[in-house]
Amino acid sequence: MWGGIDKEGTIAHSLQLTKDDYALILNIFMVFYALGQLFSGKLFDKVGTRIGYVISIGVWGISSFLHSTVSGLFSLAFFRSTLGISEAGNWPGAVKSNAEWFPIKERAIAQGLFNAGASIGSVVAPPLIAALFVAFGWRITFMVIGSFGIIWVIPWLLINKAGPKKHPWITKEEQKFILEGQSKADQDATETTKGKSLKEILSYKESWSVVIGRFFLEPIWWLFVGWMPIYLFDVYGFNVKEVGMFLWVPYVGAAVGSIAGGYVSGKIIAKTNSIDKGRKTTVFIGGVIMLLGLIATVLMGNTAEKFVAIVFVVLFGFQFAISNVQTLPSDFFSGKSVGSLAGLGGMIGVFSVIVMNFLVPIVVAKFSYTPILLQLQFLFL
Repeated sequence: MWGGIDKEGTIAHSLQLTKDDYALILNIFMVFYALGQLFSGKLFDKVGTRIGYVISIGVWGISSFLHSTVSGLFSLAFFRSTLGISEAGNWPGAVKSNAEWFPIKERAIAQGLFNAGASIGSVVAPPLIAALFVAFGWRITFMVIGSFGIIWVIPWLLINKAGPKKHPWITKEEQKFILEGQSKADQDATETTKGKSLKEILSYKESWSVVIGRFFLEPIWWLFVGWMPIYLFDVYGFNVKEVGMFLWVPYVGAAVGSIAGGYVSGKIIAKTNSIDKGRKTTVFIGGVIMLLGLIATVLMGNTAEKFVAIVFVVLFGFQFAISNVQTLPSDFFSGKSVGSLAGLGGMIGVFSVIVMNFLVPIVVAKFSYTPILLQLQFLFL
């Protein structure tokens, strides 16, 4: 919907905003998204996943809806900031919820399914958003998107009544299966159990593996999520409708990769009885796929069709690995510390993306998109 300043009906044209403004808006969103990761992790650890998601998604829906009222750079930046801080809660909340509801060996597949759901949403959303945009304009489109978030809170409260220890809808057998497959610390945790401080969490070397891993992996995802529409505009001259028709394809790869990564990890853990081996092997495989895909974007991505197909492979590899990286906080800690480490890792990862977003318009203006793709290969190595 951003488009270009010369493309009538787009956000850029309506508000007279430039590509530099786009980079600024994207970074404002990312700063608050980063801070929201840490804040949300602590929030979910404090109030639980049920109320945590009500706050997070409720604010997200309202913020999305109010994008329809913006009149310039300042108001757009404000609502992007509230959107960012609320949207961030989705991820530490998911890690914490999976830790509560799944045995250790099934957490990666649960996280993979969650990520796949987000990716499927990204498959469905671009053509639908493009259709809404073409039919009604970007302001009405934001109203529709925001309304979905607000309405979502109702079924969430009706279904997620309590955790597995107290939920009225699960059987004794299901409860036993879930709880016995968790760590002893998870089983012993109560509502009064205190979580670790960030200082305590960072005193463990395992925590640094999460933080460093997220720092180097996140730019790969966000380059394609944040900049691929602009890339298709600039390099191939696409309009909004054409972007919508192509943009969903890589997310299919992401959805398949997230499920496959969780499945493979679970199988390795079941066969070897080693969580460590299951996580490391799967992350390594996903990493190799990503690296080969990133190299191919430079060597082979000379048409829109080839480029999108290669990004399909890159995002497959990313999600194959990241569903296991995201699960690590629940492997290392329990109870009211899981969300905190998940949020901390997410925050650090997003700050690396902010640096990348700052560099993209500068590098593209002086050279092209190719150095950015080469930079991602260097970061990965």
